[in-house]
Amino acid sequence: MSELVSTLAITPVTTADAPASLIAAPTTRGWFARLLRSPSALVGGVLLLLVVLMALSSPLLFPGDPLDMVAEPFLHPGVDAAHLLGSDMLGRDLLSGIFHGARVSLLIAVVSTLLALVLGISGGLLAGYYGGLADAVLMRVTEFFQTIPSFLFALAIVAVVQPTLVTIALAIGVTAWPSLARLVRAEVLKLRHSEMVQASAALGATDLRIMLRDILPNTLTPILVSTSLMVATAILTESSLAFLGLGDPNAVSWGNMVGSGREVIRTDWYITTIPGIAIVITVLALNLLGDGLADVLDPRDRK
Repeated sequence: MSELVSTLAITPVTTADAPASLIAAPTTRGWFARLLRSPSALVGGVLLLLVVLMALSSPLLFPGDPLDMVAEPFLHPGVDAAHLLGSDMLGRDLLSGIFHGARVSLLIAVVSTLLALVLGISGGLLAGYYGGLADAVLMRVTEFFQTIPSFLFALAIVAVVQPTLVTIALAIGVTAWPSLARLVRAEVLKLRHSEMVQASAALGATDLRIMLRDILPNTLTPILVSTSLMVATAILTESSLAFLGLGDPNAVSWGNMVGSGREVIRTDWYITTIPGIAIVITVLALNLLGDGLADVLDPRDRK
């Protein structure tokens, strides 16, 4: 064991000898500079920033309850300056709903994604690091969740319990983690027997320290890319559930707005189209950001 530590101490590690995930860990300044030079990441980041600003400014710009009936029903966009985007069939201001809906949709997406990250990263780390029985059990659990379509699974969970913001976020998060767990497991398997991990073990580091300090930081590249896509998927899933009438009736989300206007879509298309455009822009921004991150953090494309 002492010979291994001595060898690692005197042997220089070149880029060719390092694992791909280690090469993919750029410095913060270089990573951010490359991100700004990526058109996809830049456009996606700007669009996402606008959506986040809408969510943060909604209580200031529209302090009232967005569910209040404040205008004449079926008021078309541009007719009344006080309600620029018009009103729905109950006289609720669509612009206020768009701003407040950004808060709800992003909140559900972020909470569900955080839950999926915790489950997926934990499962992938344990399965890839320990292998054997732990790997077999965790992968069987993952396969069980993957045999059922995630949307149908979330639909069943929300249908059984009362649809609230918390239950919707939990349902989406519980069904979104298996693919991330497999991704993390594959990265951990690449690093499990690397010289870096062996050196840490030789110096007496615990398994938890090795997983959190040596392995996990070198798996952040695929995790970051997957996170942006998971947030976009969560927004679409919440919108689909709300469209089917399984959204929180006491909160305004873009999915609820689309669902409430589907019955009058032939005569008053804007009630469904406007929140639908907001969903498309947000999902597009997250996908562009994910594509940009994948290009920026890919060591094979680095110049």
